[in-house]
Amino acid sequence: METNGKKVRYAQVGVGGRARMYYEALCSTYTDSCELVGFCDQSQTRMDYANRMIKEKFDHEPIPTYNYLDFETMVQTEKPDVIIVTSVDRTHDEYIVKSMELGCDVVTEKPITTDERKAQRIIDAQKKTGRHIRVAFNYRYAPHHTKIRELIRDGVIGDVFSVHFEWLLNTVHGADYYRRWHRNKANSGGLLVHKATHHFDLVNFWLGTEPDTVFAFGDLNFYGKQNAEKRGVKDFYYRCHGSEAAKGDHFAIDMDNNPTLKAMYLDAEKDSGYIRDRSVFGDDISIEDTMAVLVRYKNNVMMSYSLNSYLPWEGFNVMINGSKGRIEYHAVERPYINAGGDKKNEGATKTYEIKVYPMIGEPYIVPIKKIEGGHGGGDPVMLEDLFHPGAQEDEFHRAADHVDGIKSILTGVAANKSIASGMPIKVGTLVNF
Repeated sequence: METNGKKVRYAQVGVGGRARMYYEALCSTYTDSCELVGFCDQSQTRMDYANRMIKEKFDHEPIPTYNYLDFETMVQTEKPDVIIVTSVDRTHDEYIVKSMELGCDVVTEKPITTDERKAQRIIDAQKKTGRHIRVAFNYRYAPHHTKIRELIRDGVIGDVFSVHFEWLLNTVHGADYYRRWHRNKANSGGLLVHKATHHFDLVNFWLGTEPDTVFAFGDLNFYGKQNAEKRGVKDFYYRCHGSEAAKGDHFAIDMDNNPTLKAMYLDAEKDSGYIRDRSVFGDDISIEDTMAVLVRYKNNVMMSYSLNSYLPWEGFNVMINGSKGRIEYHAVERPYINAGGDKKNEGATKTYEIKVYPMIGEPYIVPIKKIEGGHGGGDPVMLEDLFHPGAQEDEFHRAADHVDGIKSILTGVAANKSIASGMPIKVGTLVNF
């Protein structure tokens, strides 16, 4: 997309693991219509690494860099049209609101924010400024996820009455949330906001609805020091780097011998203060690892949802029941460590199957076109929609705005409140659109 014949100017705040997908795409595939004009981050080391990568991979000139305290200066100096927000989740609202107030549109990583108070700030600022926000829900764009929307839209199982959604994270990818900043609920909102926003958005997207009432339970049963002590663990450590106890531990990561993790995090500790390789059995973890949620939607569909982050394999089972039959959707995903390898392997699907069970008749497997790329092939399709918007008509309307983003987190926000209070939560009381 071009504005009056000029390239669209982008600046990016936060250049950690998820940032690479955006800045590498802007510096390669989309240079004809887009221009990356600024990096903003807490760590100069990390921004220097990003510039080194785009030079080595794409022979791209270095992007001007700004300290996170100089965000407004970056916007005033580089005059971007759009800000890409890929910072720590708890800061999303700050940068989204400030970007709009400075006259920029926004593309933000999910979750759009972490609680209802910050969500209301975004709603109010968007109304005041009239700026546009896109939320990067790459799962919508994976062919197998889009196919579910198509089947429901076309009435294959009639009116939908109930959904069961079971998500499994394994001890490679799942454990990684307990090493990083995500282990602190103030940073991430917990997995029911940070991770499950994907899934709650999919259900909203598939059913064309939004949550009404939420009730949930959640506990920390596996990770954390107290749980490890119960299992007889005796050797503990604060972080993996430099620890003898961490050597040979399945739950440890070795940043020294992973060039990307070393460059982005270990070498950046001197100016970021961020430790990427904390022990998953520390005593200061404030998020859950075992979660069960019940949701009643505005169209009267009910859902049971579970998320466990310490299981032997990674993927999901989704069952959708309707007046004309049932859809069973199974997927096994390739486990990964964020920024620890090729980005196309992030959330890549190893196997998946969608099977329709008609009320009357023989069940059948639904054919699905496979697309390469991260998150089940969703990443490249989403990037095309973000950076070449409107190039092709999208019959499934997968582009998500701030309203979609906030409705997706409200299930998790309400679930957190329910876990804390032991009471069901009416989602409509949380924000005012």
